[in-house]
Amino acid sequence: MEQADPRELQSLQYYLNEYGQQAEVFARQLEMMDQQRVEAFAAIETLRSLGEAQDGTVLLPLGGGVSVRATVPDAEKVLVAIGADVTVERSNEDAISFLEGRARELEASEKKIAEAIENLKRQMNEIAARLDAAYRQQQQTAPGR
Repeated sequence: MEQADPRELQSLQYYLNEYGQQAEVFARQLEMMDQQRVEAFAAIETLRSLGEAQDGTVLLPLGGGVSVRATVPDAEKVLVAIGADVTVERSNEDAISFLEGRARELEASEKKIAEAIENLKRQMNEIAARLDAAYRQQQQTAPGR
């Protein structure tokens, strides 16, 4: 039996490590996107409660499970960060539509990243199987066996 080329084994190990690092980066991106989507839905709920408040008093989430009662003088006009440190005034309804669109975009991006992670895992499994087979072959053909 022919022994595995050490350079090929080293190359396979390198790719396995690289794919693992890429999968970790994608997983972190996925977590950030999921958090952004959750925040968008929380903002949508807050905007809806603004529109439903009779006296203008609402529970305003501050984060970390903490809210305050706040009186909003004009619940129909809100400020929306649209990116690149740009904030625009929008109607409550337009802000909700904007956030729903953002959440849909995030969900679509999350699906693509999840697919990329699955592809990387599949490739990593193939490489790991090749490495395992090569190491087993090396042990079988090692002198003294």
